[in-house]
Amino acid sequence: MTIFNLYIFDKCGTLMHYAEWNRTKKSGITCEEEAKLTYGMLFSIKSFVSKISPYDPREGFLYYKTNRYALHYLETPSGLKFVLNTDTTAINVKELLQQLYSKVWVEYVVRDPMWTPGTVVTSDLFQSKLDEFIKQSPIFGIRNI
Repeated sequence: MTIFNLYIFDKCGTLMHYAEWNRTKKSGITCEEEAKLTYGMLFSIKSFVSKISPYDPREGFLYYKTNRYALHYLETPSGLKFVLNTDTTAINVKELLQQLYSKVWVEYVVRDPMWTPGTVVTSDLFQSKLDEFIKQSPIFGIRNI
């Protein structure tokens, strides 16, 4: 199992943080352009899911899977959006994203007196704790393909 990259967006679509681990293929566009495309796609998918769902979509959109990767999505009540791209065999990613939010984001960003809400996260401590958290997760690994 492999984790490729992580996007964290605020409720307005601003990229708060980006990290990558086992990503071998680059998109050929800047990180900012890629983030805008990702956020736009999420916005469209969420809208589509809410309109066509035969049930009340309380959970809404959680993930999608292609034959090459899976995109996992968590939105907090405050509108913070976590997007984690993994290989297709990753399991229990929703729980991992919830733990990432509570154990890493809240501890090292929200409680950081130097961070102003709505600004990009540049804390080295947050980055190192995020890296440590992801690398210790059971779905982190090196892709064998």
